[in-house]
Amino acid sequence: MKTYTASQLLDKINAYLEQMPYMRPPKGLYEPIAYELSLGGKRIRPVLMLMAYNIYKEDVERILPQAAGLETYHNHTLLHDDVMDKADMRRNKPTVHNVWNDNTAILSGDAMLILAYRLMAEGLSDRLAEVMHIFTETTMEICEGQQWDMEFESRMDVKVDEYIEMIRLKTSVLLAAALKIGACLAGAPAEEAQKLYDFGVKMGLAFQLQDDWLDVYGDPKVFGKNIGGDILCNKKTYMLITALEQADEDQRKELERWLTATDFIPAEKISAVTALYNNIGVGKRCEEMVEAYYSDGLAVLESIALPEERKQALKDFACSLMNRKV
Repeated sequence: MKTYTASQLLDKINAYLEQMPYMRPPKGLYEPIAYELSLGGKRIRPVLMLMAYNIYKEDVERILPQAAGLETYHNHTLLHDDVMDKADMRRNKPTVHNVWNDNTAILSGDAMLILAYRLMAEGLSDRLAEVMHIFTETTMEICEGQQWDMEFESRMDVKVDEYIEMIRLKTSVLLAAALKIGACLAGAPAEEAQKLYDFGVKMGLAFQLQDDWLDVYGDPKVFGKNIGGDILCNKKTYMLITALEQADEDQRKELERWLTATDFIPAEKISAVTALYNNIGVGKRCEEMVEAYYSDGLAVLESIALPEERKQALKDFACSLMNRKV
C-alpha cells in the first residue's frame, strides 16, 4: 500500500483548495473566503486527516472534500479571531476585516462555517452520522475553549488544570478530530480511531505548551516572531499561571506589579518577568510538561496494533511539528 509523505498530502490539499467551486455572486461574500484560504499555512489539520486515512487506505483523494472542510472551518475560526482581537495582520498579510470591514469579515466567516459543513458531508453515506457527530462536537468544544480563554483575561486565579482544559478545547480537539475523522472514513476499528484521537490531544497539548515556552525562551529567527509577546499582554499561559502559583510572597508582589503596570518599557518588562520565571523555575516545569505529553502521545500511537511502517509518516510529521528527531 502506498504511503504518502506530509509534503505530498500538503500538495494535494492545496490543489483541491485552489479549485474549490464555491465562487458565485455576490463576490463581496466569497472573495474574502478565497482571500483567507489563500493566506496559506501548514495545513496541519487536513494533512493529519489524510495521514490517518492513509494508515488504512491509499485512495486519499476520496476524502479531500472532508479535509478541505476541516481547513475551511479552521480558517473560519481564524477570521473571526482576528475580528475579536482587532488583529491587523495574519501570516504577514492584512486581515480580512482590514481589507474589507468587520461586517464583511463576520458574514464571510459565517459562510465559511456553512461551507465547511457542506464539504464535511459531501459524498458520505454510511459514515455520515459518525463523522458529523465528531465534527459538530469538536466545533462546539472550540467555542467553549475560546470563551474560557476570554474569561481568563480578567482573572488572576486561573489554575493550571483550568488552563490545560482550555487549550485542550481550543487547540487539541481539532487536531484530534482530524485524525479520528480520517480513521473513521477509512473504516478503522473504533478503538484505533479513538487512540488516534487521544494521540492528537496529547500532541496538541505538547505543541501549545511548547509555544508558551518558546514565547519566553525561543530564538526569534527560529520561532518566527519576536519573543515576549505573551508577557507584554499579560496572557494567561502555563508560564504565567505557574509563576503566580509557585511564587513566594516577594516574587508574587513583583510579578503583580508588572501585570498591573500601564507605563513601562517593553524590553524591561520582558526582561524582568523572564528573570522571575527563571528564579521560580517555571521554564523547566513547562519543558517537563511538554516532554510528558509528547511521550504519552507517542506511546498511544505505538499501542495501535499496525505495522510500524504504516504509522511512520504520522510519527515523522508529529515529530517535525515539535522540531524533534525521531
